[in-house]
Amino acid sequence: MQSHHEEDVHFSSSSIRIHSPPFKEHTLLTNLQSCSKTLLSHLSNTRHSLNRVFESLKNRHDTPPRLTQTRPVRRSNSPTQMLSSVTQLMIGNSSPISLSLIQSSSTQLNWTDPGAENTEITRGLDSPLLCCASLSLTRPNESVEGKDTIQQQKGHSVSRNAEERVLISEVLVRTKDGEELERKDLEMEALAALKACRANSALTIREVQEDVHRIIESGYFCSCTPVAVDTRDGIRLMFQVEPNQEFRGLVCENANVLPSNFIQEAFGNGFGKVINIKRLEEAITSINGWYMERGLFGIVSDIDTLSGGVVRLQVAEAEVNNISIRFLDRKTGEPTKGKTSPETILRQLTTKKGQVYSMLQGKRDVDTVLAMGIMEDVSIIPQPAGDSGKVDLIMNCVERPSGGFSAGGGISSGITSGPLSGLIGSFAYSHRNLFGRNQKLNVSLERGQIDSIFRINYTDPWIEGDDKRTSRSIMVQNSRTPGNLVHGNQPDNSNLTIGRVTAGIEYSRPFRPKWSGTAGLIFQHAGARDEQGNPIIKDFYSSPLTASGKTHDDTLLAKLESIYTGSGDRGSTMFAFNMEQGLPVLPEWLCFNRVTGRARKGIHIGPARFLFSLSGGHVVGNFSPHEAFVIGGTNSVRGYEEGAVGSGRSYVVGSGEMSFPMRGPVEGVIFTDYGTDLASGNTVPGDPAGARLKPGSGYGYGLGVRVDSPLGPLRLEYAFNDQQAGRFHFGVGLRN
Repeated sequence: MQSHHEEDVHFSSSSIRIHSPPFKEHTLLTNLQSCSKTLLSHLSNTRHSLNRVFESLKNRHDTPPRLTQTRPVRRSNSPTQMLSSVTQLMIGNSSPISLSLIQSSSTQLNWTDPGAENTEITRGLDSPLLCCASLSLTRPNESVEGKDTIQQQKGHSVSRNAEERVLISEVLVRTKDGEELERKDLEMEALAALKACRANSALTIREVQEDVHRIIESGYFCSCTPVAVDTRDGIRLMFQVEPNQEFRGLVCENANVLPSNFIQEAFGNGFGKVINIKRLEEAITSINGWYMERGLFGIVSDIDTLSGGVVRLQVAEAEVNNISIRFLDRKTGEPTKGKTSPETILRQLTTKKGQVYSMLQGKRDVDTVLAMGIMEDVSIIPQPAGDSGKVDLIMNCVERPSGGFSAGGGISSGITSGPLSGLIGSFAYSHRNLFGRNQKLNVSLERGQIDSIFRINYTDPWIEGDDKRTSRSIMVQNSRTPGNLVHGNQPDNSNLTIGRVTAGIEYSRPFRPKWSGTAGLIFQHAGARDEQGNPIIKDFYSSPLTASGKTHDDTLLAKLESIYTGSGDRGSTMFAFNMEQGLPVLPEWLCFNRVTGRARKGIHIGPARFLFSLSGGHVVGNFSPHEAFVIGGTNSVRGYEEGAVGSGRSYVVGSGEMSFPMRGPVEGVIFTDYGTDLASGNTVPGDPAGARLKPGSGYGYGLGVRVDSPLGPLRLEYAFNDQQAGRFHFGVGLRN
């Protein structure tokens, strides 16, 4: 509360702090409606009172009072007092102001709202700290009477008189006690904010009101009271201001996730300076923006200035109170009973109870649940958890059919002769959600004219009770694949196949962002057969087909693999490292060590995308000849048939290509490949590559087109090798 006495007239003003409670829109609307009614009532009363003042002034305007220095002249109805009272009318569109006007006479008049002082106005966070004034013009030792009589007066002269101009000889900025401001910079800020009020200018009430608003809006002052003083030189207009405190400290409450260094950066420039409301609003906007950028349910709910220049900042962060799963029918969209265990879904979520809810994190959780492969649609709906300021999350899930049969076909890359010999057909049964725990069972059969694969695979994507997201996969497979990649080109045009019976178990888990690891144990029983299905141990060139000299080789492999996937998009950075160790549990079981690595890097330059890839490997120990590294073909060196470059204990293959958009999903590509067995072909048992006169190294180059499809990129390419021979290549998906 502040006051100033001038010629028996008492000016008083008080500040109202405006609060902004979070997440209560119904309260906000109710308070705004109440505020609007209060302002209309005050404005109506003020107009009635001003009307009577102006009418009284008109009757006495022709006889202006004389000023003397020895005795104060009491001018209850002088133009000076009229201006002094009316210019305190600060009711505007942005600042709710209440005004009371009391006139000294035999009957005391009062137009005030008894509840005005306790009126609390709630508004949004556009202006979290706004000081406004409740102004009054009173005379000492006067009673309050006749209120009802004055409120009954009607008239429309206030707006007309508000436009009448009064000549101002001098404009000053002073403290609330009428003294000069200690800080001249603040005085200059206030004077700079004035637009209409200048010395030797004729002003209206509206213009004074607008300049009062401008001083408050400059942000440096918590109150401003216009006071008119009649002097011998004319009417002096003083703006009595109260500067804000100096910024000496900051207290931030309930900010659990907001970094302290961010708060310091937002407010750091203001320490030791006079608090500026506009700067505070900018800091609050930046804090709210920090929450918004991260999708967090958080906002600055209140700000206050304590004694000693300490600013108290209150933050409201909506924590997750509860998370529930609701299953919806695929056809009707109505709630239904789901087949999936809710615990299976909930443990996939990174959003937990007690955390500040993040919409971005919620979106990632939705993507994670969809990636399980058992849901058609997933959405999260946040709802208020009563009046606690927390939120309840409801995850709506629409389940897919859990299992079924499927059939299809394809092309085997290992077949190089005959127009139809590479075609294969497939039949499979799969169950996506065993026991309602997202466990997968797949039984498939692929059959071609030469090769066939029968596989049973069971996968638990997340082992129950494990907190590291470890998955388990159990596999049993019986396959027969062409052996011409290593032992092809038989002079008698005969074909041989490699039969394998494999069983194993693998465990995989992510251990760092974008990194995953796999460890497993695999047993393999493998041997070669001729076209009649009879076991054989040597090919046409008398090269051995097994390492043990028997019809079959037995191997127990311990496998370790680590993969970095980058963003996972096509052309993103990828790195994979794999090591397999043969364990000679029995003397006849093979013992060897095989290491392989693959790397890929994509670079965008304008519309073009450059992709570079490199792969290599090496084997140490006694291994089966058909397990040698094969070089040449669609996924190796294009321009050569599959395995036509060579086969060895070691290999390196590099590739570079440039792709560019053509039209829609079609893009063109220019590429070049190079591969070598590092002169290791003769170290493979029987030297099958040397017997077939394979060069051991070669390169290819060409161009092609690619089309995006649900199966992945469809690739049609034509390449020349270093022997100037051309060849078409067709592939599905990315190159290995």
